[in-house]
Amino acid sequence: MNYQIEASSKCDNDAVIHIKKSDIVFGTTAKTSEVMPNPAELFLGSFAACMLKNVERFSEMMQFTYERATLEVNAVRLDHPPRMDHIVYNLNIYSNDNKLNIELLKKNIEKFGTIYNTVKQVCQIDGTIIRTPNV
Repeated sequence: MNYQIEASSKCDNDAVIHIKKSDIVFGTTAKTSEVMPNPAELFLGSFAACMLKNVERFSEMMQFTYERATLEVNAVRLDHPPRMDHIVYNLNIYSNDNKLNIELLKKNIEKFGTIYNTVKQVCQIDGTIIRTPNV
């Protein structure tokens, strides 16, 4: 598989990533650093998107249902050289389905996630997945 995106920016303005029919605006200037996502946050967003896509994918393959999933991702950045060193995630699956096998889901996400596997080559990843019954 091959992927392609485009991105653009103007001097002293923020930038935009063009992906298919979507635009993702992100901050590149000091004036928007507190309100717009920066490249490191977009990187973590890509990691999260990979995990959530795989929750959906494996819900079909493992034949479990869920109402929703929430994910929190935290990272530690080192300065020399600048890089992500450690990512910690907490994935919560809201489901009453007893067919949801958390251990197998975690194993599948870690084995088949494209972004997950790319990142784990250079960064420690730790995480938990829990099931919360729907109310």
